[in-house]
Amino acid sequence: MFRPEMDSRIYLLDEDDRTAVPDGPAVIGPSGERENIPPAVFRAIQHVLEAMRAGRAVKIVPLRPELPIDEAADAIGMGRDDLRMDVSQGAIPFRSTQYVEWVRLVDVIELDNRRYAEQQAALDELMGGDPADDDQQS
Repeated sequence: MFRPEMDSRIYLLDEDDRTAVPDGPAVIGPSGERENIPPAVFRAIQHVLEAMRAGRAVKIVPLRPELPIDEAADAIGMGRDDLRMDVSQGAIPFRSTQYVEWVRLVDVIELDNRRYAEQQAALDELMGGDPADDDQQS
């Protein structure tokens, strides 16, 4: 059963997402000070509140936009060897320094999303295919 308060997410905002909008969401401090925040940040705060209200602990970790492969794998909950294999097969670009291979976090998230979508499609196929196909056969 899906429980949103247990849903782990990474919020990565592009340049446009980092801008607060006039009369948009805001955080109000205990003494009434108002800080406007971008709508995407508001969604992240809602996620944190939902989890904490459900009695869950929340871990917030700032991540750099470019990470060593092992750190990137840890960030998305993927096996380090699995991500290294994907990188070596060209699934995402990387750059190499003397001791470390670096990947962009946005590329790793996109790879993870693609893998998830492929897994869901495979599960859907195993469970009987597309429900729209059933409607056409009637």
